[in-house]
Amino acid sequence: MAGQTQDGGRPAAPERPADALHETVEEVTAAVMTASRLFVALSARALAETEPTLTLPQLRTLVVLHGEGPVKLAALAAALDVNPSTAMRMVDKLAARGLVDRQTNPGNRREVILRLRPDGGRLVEEVLAHRHDEIRAVVARVPADRRAELVRGLRALTEAAGEPPADSLTGAP
Repeated sequence: MAGQTQDGGRPAAPERPADALHETVEEVTAAVMTASRLFVALSARALAETEPTLTLPQLRTLVVLHGEGPVKLAALAAALDVNPSTAMRMVDKLAARGLVDRQTNPGNRREVILRLRPDGGRLVEEVLAHRHDEIRAVVARVPADRRAELVRGLRALTEAAGEPPADSLTGAP
């Protein structure tokens, strides 16, 4: 009611219908942060059940190589948003496991070209398929009449971030 106060004299917040679609930026941010936590947990679980000795940053490196194909070290570092020495340490660990291959660039012998090896590609596909199945199970629990709303919201978010659409079967970039 107009004029009512709460918490020692502050005006009461205007009531909104429970289904109001006029969330504030902070409300949307909180919802996205919660969803982000869910997606990280699903990715971690998919990785732990597929290859428990691999870390999420190592998986991210493999996913970039899977999506980009052979790349120079500098391009990988940029895609991962790390410095080249950090990227090279990651590649060294993955190469020691037989998941990544390093070769000198024949066009410039100072550059290294990085490629995903077949075992690395299979691992990425297995983890992404597992993650896809986990996300699908969660989405299946969303009421059918709310799914179109979810798709519109997620598309708006990813478009605003400039994120390319994922492959619908694997979730790969």
